[in-house]
Amino acid sequence: MIGRLTGTLLEKHPPQILVDVHGVGYEVDVPMSTFYNLPATGEKVALFTHFSVREDAQQLYGFGTAKEREVFRTLIKISGVGPKLALSVLSGLNVDELAQAVAMQETGRLVKIPGVGKKTAERLLLELKGKLADALPTVAGGPVSVASDALNALMALGYSDKEALPALKQLPEGLNLEESIRQALKLLAKK
Repeated sequence: MIGRLTGTLLEKHPPQILVDVHGVGYEVDVPMSTFYNLPATGEKVALFTHFSVREDAQQLYGFGTAKEREVFRTLIKISGVGPKLALSVLSGLNVDELAQAVAMQETGRLVKIPGVGKKTAERLLLELKGKLADALPTVAGGPVSVASDALNALMALGYSDKEALPALKQLPEGLNLEESIRQALKLLAKK
């Protein structure tokens, strides 16, 4: 219904802001990743929005990028994840970090977010797998899927994720899957 707001930023009280759009003040909840990039009060701001209507409330959520809004919408479709938890996830990890955590199946990164326990983190990883592919950043110069595949291969060889992840992060840029595994095994053998 309301897809975008452009107006003057009147107030900033994390996680809520007040945006004046031609005399109408909109209260908008934003994740901290968006909040940190807001201009000073009194300046122009443009936000992509998601309007949520529930039985007991109508709320407007704002995002600095369309990608952030898309990930928010993906998160709230997951059973047990409401808008507040989705904002918390996006406040704890930006879109690239979340995509990387999902690709690498890093439960530990998600449980550090307030409100996300081990079971919720596991459900998020399961439900988001493959849904954030276009948000994936590059790791060591290659796609995260290469790093993820290399991690899975190392774990199949008997290494724990705690052993394999540091080795994968030390690899030089631009390696293919085979070379990533080969060089990671060399690093792991030195330990």
